[in-house]
Amino acid sequence: MTTRQTVFSGIQPSGTVHLGNYLGAIKQWVALQENNTCYYCIVDLHALTTPYEPQELPERVLNAAAMYLAAGVDPAKSTIFVQSHVPAHAELGWLLSTQTPFGELNRMTQFKEKSTKQADNTTLGLFAYPVLMAADILLYRTNHVPVGEDQKQHLELARNIAERFNNKFGETFTVPEPHIPKTSARVMSLSDPTKKMSKTDAASSYIALTDSPETIQKKIKSAVTETEPVFSFEKSGPAVKNLLSLYHALSDEEPATIEQKFTGQGFKEFKESLADVVISALAPIQKKYAELRENDDELRILLGRGKHHAEQVANETLRRVKDRMGLV
Repeated sequence: MTTRQTVFSGIQPSGTVHLGNYLGAIKQWVALQENNTCYYCIVDLHALTTPYEPQELPERVLNAAAMYLAAGVDPAKSTIFVQSHVPAHAELGWLLSTQTPFGELNRMTQFKEKSTKQADNTTLGLFAYPVLMAADILLYRTNHVPVGEDQKQHLELARNIAERFNNKFGETFTVPEPHIPKTSARVMSLSDPTKKMSKTDAASSYIALTDSPETIQKKIKSAVTETEPVFSFEKSGPAVKNLLSLYHALSDEEPATIEQKFTGQGFKEFKESLADVVISALAPIQKKYAELRENDDELRILLGRGKHHAEQVANETLRRVKDRMGLV
């Protein structure tokens, strides 16, 4: 992005932020906030579409806010807020749902995967999830949305909804573009390198940002590898490539330097070194996170400021939408 643009992104308050979330999303947010107008949202309404414990949700929201800040998202540069604090998200989601064909939603692969897991507990909210996501994005006249492979289809739907609305009711929405950083790391499971790192898998398959040094060492020690210790970003198998990518993303060393460093060494030496790199990279984040979680009031005040700023923009967009649709 060469000129200042508006960026929107959000993560569910899942209770566990792992290395995949950090390297694939939050680290990119920190870079993007330097030269853009950024809205970073804790999407708690989306979190209601899968089974959860109501008494745990408030704590998870505050944990997510603290982790954003600890990882480098700056409230002086970015608007950090909670989705449900801005009612325009839910209202625009409904308005857009009246203009979204059933067939388009029925093609969403994430709904098919999640509904299979939930079986009889599948809800209308899970089916309509992509429309609410479109509302999230379109409310802020978003130019760019940082997305991974698993969200491309949802963003494409948001673009279709915006274009359809503009054609039918008149120019209203900015049609968002995907932002896929060239340096974004796609972090895979430590136990199955064919799958993305996910908190829904066994704890040994992901590294949480709050894991202790001992836990990190144990998880990396047990990470799957190939038969032979070949350390090459081109020639190694997927398991070792994943570990090499983690080393590169967190150490900022060049791939050639990393390859040279471990040529002729075994997996034991490499894993010990990788664990040291991960622990060192996460130490300042963990320290800041612990400090932030000591004072809920400060976090709530910060989220309140974010809500008021987000509302100003969101409510103006919603007013235009309602006017275009003929609502009094």
